[in-house]
Amino acid sequence: MNGFFTTLARGLDELSGGGSGGLTSLAALVRAAALLRGLHSQLTMLVGQLHLPPGGRWLDEYMDETARLWDACLALKLGLAAVERYCSAASCAAAALDDWLQDPSPLSTRQVMRAISASRREAMAAEEENRALSESRIAPLSLRLDELRAADACRLSGGFNGFRGLLYALHNASSLLLLILAGAAVSSSPPDGAFPSADSAAGGGFMASIAALQKRMAEEVSAGAGEEGGIRMHEFRRVRAAAEAAREEVERAVAAAGAGRKCCGEQLSGAVKCKAEELKAWLDVLRTGTDGLVCQLDDFLDDIVEGRKELSDLCSH
Repeated sequence: MNGFFTTLARGLDELSGGGSGGLTSLAALVRAAALLRGLHSQLTMLVGQLHLPPGGRWLDEYMDETARLWDACLALKLGLAAVERYCSAASCAAAALDDWLQDPSPLSTRQVMRAISASRREAMAAEEENRALSESRIAPLSLRLDELRAADACRLSGGFNGFRGLLYALHNASSLLLLILAGAAVSSSPPDGAFPSADSAAGGGFMASIAALQKRMAEEVSAGAGEEGGIRMHEFRRVRAAAEAAREEVERAVAAAGAGRKCCGEQLSGAVKCKAEELKAWLDVLRTGTDGLVCQLDDFLDDIVEGRKELSDLCSH
């Protein structure tokens, strides 16, 4: 059990430590999903060592918690599917830019503009779809941290030979991790009351790590309060910005060519190439990271199925 709490605290501390892109970067999101999966697997393995009574309330509580995790992961996968569709549209824009660099004709210019406009529409559709998904699938999950008084937490920790304490820790950690994942990938704002007061850190241990990560997330949400809503994933926004920047450079280059400024046009074509390369680089990061996150969620769903079956079989025997 000590190993479980140590793993939980260390994983949360590593996430709150930051990195490029903050908690909305795909690197952080993949780590959050991996931690969520690892904690569940570790808790499932511990059950066999706690000498729990066959069946009973502890199994019902485990089933309820894993059902919540299952629903959340399915919603996250739907949100990531919208991001993947945007990747396809942005890839068409990048290919059109490459064609324009080879042949900057009026026809190629129109194709570039259409492709970039199509990717912009796909991004807007993805954000609208994910906003509706957040309201219909994420909000009902009530992803809030469960604060208990010290006396209640102490009494809970001994329930079912310590299993209830483990499940309480998993519930709080998973709520925060799911808030991070949903906030970046599914355009989901933290619900009212999602962040308890800083006093939750008073108990030390894993709750101190949860409080530190909760504070980091709240700071990032506040820092982006003035930004346009929608999918907050760092790489998604960088791809969108790179596509718009490439469009502006193409317009400048076409205008320069139309005015007969050959030297200036050549320089602007170089700027288009630079922006096209930037778009392709960020697009590759977005596509690869999204694939990795989806794989983590798929593996976690498999783990949930196996864990539920394993504990059901344990009780039946």
